[in-house]
Amino acid sequence: MATPELAPSVMRFYGETVNEDDRLRTSADGRMELARTQELLRRFLPPAPARVLDVGGGTGVHAEWLVKDGYDLTLVDPVPRHVETASAVCRAVVGDARDLSEPDNSFDVVQLLGPLYHLPNPEDRRTALAEAQRVVKPGGLVVAAAINRYASLFEHVTYAHLHKERIRDSVSKILETAVYDGVRGFTLSYFHRAEELASELLTSGLTGVQVFGIEGPAWSLVKAAEQQPGEGPTDELIASAMEAACMAEPYPELLAASSHLLAVGRAPASISV
Repeated sequence: MATPELAPSVMRFYGETVNEDDRLRTSADGRMELARTQELLRRFLPPAPARVLDVGGGTGVHAEWLVKDGYDLTLVDPVPRHVETASAVCRAVVGDARDLSEPDNSFDVVQLLGPLYHLPNPEDRRTALAEAQRVVKPGGLVVAAAINRYASLFEHVTYAHLHKERIRDSVSKILETAVYDGVRGFTLSYFHRAEELASELLTSGLTGVQVFGIEGPAWSLVKAAEQQPGEGPTDELIASAMEAACMAEPYPELLAASSHLLAVGRAPASISV
């Protein structure tokens, strides 16, 4: 079977336009996303040196801390520029979440911290999750991140331009369809509701699925402070927003306010005969 291709706009966006690594390391909400993803993953990861497959791992921003924690990590990404950079951190290969070359039952953890963002076709998302379950060991951990359906609504308020007709119409279309066409700014993307993300993992056969708001309900306050003139958000504001993310976890109604979602589940354990 031929390896499926990503939309050209997605390949251009990550291959030529942006450096995702910079967003996670320099922007206030990006740093929150990175720190909270680390915090959440460390709750569920098996002890090092478990084998981790980082699917859609980009330039290796997550691979870097996982390797430092002692994990045996392989990164797969469709963008050659990403793979070249990540190769300095771990074993990294060009590949697609929907057609992994790794053998069955070969990893303790499979994480998809980006692939579901850019697969608006539900069949593609099902295939990516099926591939993750194929290569993870029985009882192994599968982690998938998604962009929250309502993230663009909160984000464009922080830029103080949601009242402009073009922006309002674009965000309204995302809210109605869950898809951004990638015409300008961001690229082709899919925006999940929390219950939808959980359902996709459960339908794929994963068990014990839980969904978390990564940045939590106060991330947009931090981002708004960063957009205003001055020195940006204070350490105290960021710390308070991070605490809000933790405090919100028992309340699923607050998931809708987070920028990104993180779902965790486990492959069924093997049955002894």
